[in-house]
Amino acid sequence: MPSEEELFASVDALLNEEPHLPPPAERARLREAAGITQARLAAALKTTTQSVKNWENGRSEPKSPRLDAYQRLLNGWAAKYPAPGTALTAPVAATVPAASAEPGASRAETADAPTPQASAVPAAAPARPAVRPAAPSRRPATKRAALPAADPRFPHGPLAVLDGDGCAYGTGGIVLDCPATTVPELVEWTLRESGLGAAKLNRYGKDSDPLVVLTAAAAVKLGLPERLEGHEQRRSLRLPEDHPVVKQVAKAKWRLTQRGFGPWARIYRKAQGRDRQCVQLAILSWDALDERSWPGVSEMEPADVARVLGVYATRVITPRGSTAVSGLELMTALRPPTCAVRDEASGNWVPGHNPGSLGTEPMDPAPPEATPEHPVVVDSGWNGGFLNEEAYQWVRPVDLLSDEECTLPYAVGLDLNTAFLAAAARLVVGLSGPDHFHAPTFNPKIPGSWLVDLSHVEVDPRLPSPFTPDGTRPTGPAWYQTHTVAYAQELGHNVAPLEGYLRRETGAYLDPWHDRLKEAYIDTLADLGVTRDLDDHAFLAAMERHKDADPAMAAVLAAIKATVKGGIGKLRERPQGKKYQEGERWPALQRPTWRPDIRAAVISKARINMHRKLTNMAKMTGLYPLAVLSDCVVYPSPGDSPLDFLPYAASGKPQPGGFRLGPTPGLAKLEGAQSMLWAVDLMEQGHNPARHIKGGDAVLDEGE
Repeated sequence: MPSEEELFASVDALLNEEPHLPPPAERARLREAAGITQARLAAALKTTTQSVKNWENGRSEPKSPRLDAYQRLLNGWAAKYPAPGTALTAPVAATVPAASAEPGASRAETADAPTPQASAVPAAAPARPAVRPAAPSRRPATKRAALPAADPRFPHGPLAVLDGDGCAYGTGGIVLDCPATTVPELVEWTLRESGLGAAKLNRYGKDSDPLVVLTAAAAVKLGLPERLEGHEQRRSLRLPEDHPVVKQVAKAKWRLTQRGFGPWARIYRKAQGRDRQCVQLAILSWDALDERSWPGVSEMEPADVARVLGVYATRVITPRGSTAVSGLELMTALRPPTCAVRDEASGNWVPGHNPGSLGTEPMDPAPPEATPEHPVVVDSGWNGGFLNEEAYQWVRPVDLLSDEECTLPYAVGLDLNTAFLAAAARLVVGLSGPDHFHAPTFNPKIPGSWLVDLSHVEVDPRLPSPFTPDGTRPTGPAWYQTHTVAYAQELGHNVAPLEGYLRRETGAYLDPWHDRLKEAYIDTLADLGVTRDLDDHAFLAAMERHKDADPAMAAVLAAIKATVKGGIGKLRERPQGKKYQEGERWPALQRPTWRPDIRAAVISKARINMHRKLTNMAKMTGLYPLAVLSDCVVYPSPGDSPLDFLPYAASGKPQPGGFRLGPTPGLAKLEGAQSMLWAVDLMEQGHNPARHIKGGDAVLDEGE
């Protein structure tokens, strides 16, 4: 029997222990549920934003007294925002009333749409769909990625893949019986019985509409053609308005969005109160899943397709179209344009501007930020030049190659992991409209476009100029984004802008987008055996075989990369269609997310980051690149591995400042130089290779 002193000593030891914090992922969930940014939390705890990110990524832990304050805050949030599944009667946050929530309306029209707090399933207990054990896949068994607990409102996950026999394959291996034989019946079943959907990503956002993916057999069963044929790209084709299925939809008083019934069809009715009534369909045999973004997925078995799309939906967003569309939608889902604010006069909750978002109204760019066909250019007769912030397409002239370089037997390509995603981190962009200034004093903290002469800035001719995409030296005044001008100043040169289109309201709009996609990318690479704890030799070995480790997860990884680049490209979507006439406004201009200045900021920062690494590599190793294309650089090498020329300290650790290997966005991996040298040959012949290598990897593709 222990003595009283021993028991009291044990109790005192427990009392004196440091408080225990919830897991890192739960810390992030609680903060996001409270609608608090990492920067605001850092300010409250008198620390840095990076420290908060480290706590939420599990890289470090706070120390007292911050530890005690942080735990108290998390405990308070946990009481207000319990984890899904722990309490079915969690308090409902105030919502924003609205006149319309039609998915087919423009973003300006739906800006005041209600923030749904429940699924479209009626309050009364719906008839439960028949659930069957998962049928064994006809593909070899693969490792399943761990998925979080399902939202109690959406017990069967965000999506299902419907086969011709009425089986709807969901995430987590479930199979639902779907009795629908027409598209309207499928929509009714999805909303009332399937239990499909996904919770909103921001407290002021809206839940994701359920997605039903149709195999070719399912499409035919529902009365749809197995294929869409025509002279246009298949993704651009639509069913004619007199097609029987389109008539069925209209007769059942459902609506199609302005995109019509194509590979990605949205079918909806006006919202009833807080409940949205909308279902997203994706038709595999109509090329809904582009082979470049979703390699091999269309040929997979339904259960495997559900697994791929389910992991993507959990880690990124429920697909709503091409990966470019999904990348853009993710920005809005994480930074909704409106939030609930109290009207002091009436005391009611009304929609108001959500700080840090792009708002509800589209914004015209400054003339130099626009495209030549934009109305602000055509109507004003602007001829003052345009921003040319694009990714590198540069080849070193042959006469600048040394004899020693020519005798090296290998050319090794280094590809930066999601370089444009890394550039979006902590990127301050403009949130308000541009103001015009004459002879402004340059300030590197103000985002905007500057007319400045950088032709006097000299760089080593063996390196590309940091100021132009083709690497040639500027010949006179030109428009540049803030990061480009700041780099000239960083190199020690005087900059004297002649004009500027600058923005007064600023913010790190892309930060949550960057954080979510970065985590998705790293987690998916880890599923493929590429983890951050690998040394450089093991990393290269893991990258060599990662695509064969699990084809499903390899497809998710490709989709995440396409989401990054497509989403950034979509910020400056050009007009599409043969009926367009110059000077007309095209549909993309109605989006608040049509922001070519933000796209230019991301690409400018990525190109400057690349040039900084190239310069540091030259200083540390004396090596100069043969060519740079987008986020890939080719070096001459004595061996076939980057380990033969990358700089390492005597301790064996990589030297900071240059290229480093690793799975984190912004770090390098080995890229086959053969495709790069082929691209170099195309460039020397005057062709654009961006759409020919790595699946259109450059940010030049502005997507569907």
